[in-house]
Amino acid sequence: MTLPQRNLKRIVERQKIILDNANKGGETLDVESIRVQLQEVCHEYDLLVHDSPNFAAGYASYGYLLSKLGMQKEAAMMLLKANSLDPDIPLVKNQIGNYLAEEGRPLEAINYYIAAIKLAPDQPLYHYQLGSLLYEARNDFIKKGIYTRPQLDETMLSAFKKAAELAPERIEFTYRYAEAFYDLEKPDWPGALIQWAHLEEKAKTNLERETMRLHAVNVLMKDNRYDHASLLIRTISEPQLDKQKQKLITELNRLLKK
Repeated sequence: MTLPQRNLKRIVERQKIILDNANKGGETLDVESIRVQLQEVCHEYDLLVHDSPNFAAGYASYGYLLSKLGMQKEAAMMLLKANSLDPDIPLVKNQIGNYLAEEGRPLEAINYYIAAIKLAPDQPLYHYQLGSLLYEARNDFIKKGIYTRPQLDETMLSAFKKAAELAPERIEFTYRYAEAFYDLEKPDWPGALIQWAHLEEKAKTNLERETMRLHAVNVLMKDNRYDHASLLIRTISEPQLDKQKQKLITELNRLLKK
């Protein structure tokens, strides 16, 4: 291990301890102490990149910390420097993509997300963020002719599906994949129903199970399967879901009267 690598390892270990303590602090957290400690870490990073100006990993790690601290422009400068020194760091590509997306530059951000996926295809977060970008900036991509609507829908759904497959234990990924069927111009309702059923099977509480079931009812209604929806909604009894349940019942009754 080189001297810059050893120094970076030491800085990162200290940084992790400080951030972990900050997350666990709660009401007893000494904000000023954490601020001072993080300033010291930033100073150590400054020395590291000054003494090792061609050490890409140093810039990458420093940029990542700065992004965590809300210093997005400063973080972007560090990340871009890291990327210029070593174009094969997936975390750097992803973080630059995040910065560009937050700055309202989705057409630039997507290239970095795709590059991150090529470098680390088994990282579910990168697929998830690609899907999110395509959804949130859909109009930009279609307007510029980068995707047709069918192409965008297919790519978006595929990205969310891949994230869910790579991390089936992460509810934020599996839930978003199931939700993504609602976002399609021509939804695959049978496919959506399968995903909500999977989520219901994996749910840990009755409230979670019935929440997924409510989505299944909604999907059945959108697929014009009103009889099935009527039967399924009767199995939902959690008081916390009464408002959503009643809304679906009202809509179901309206549809049945047509």
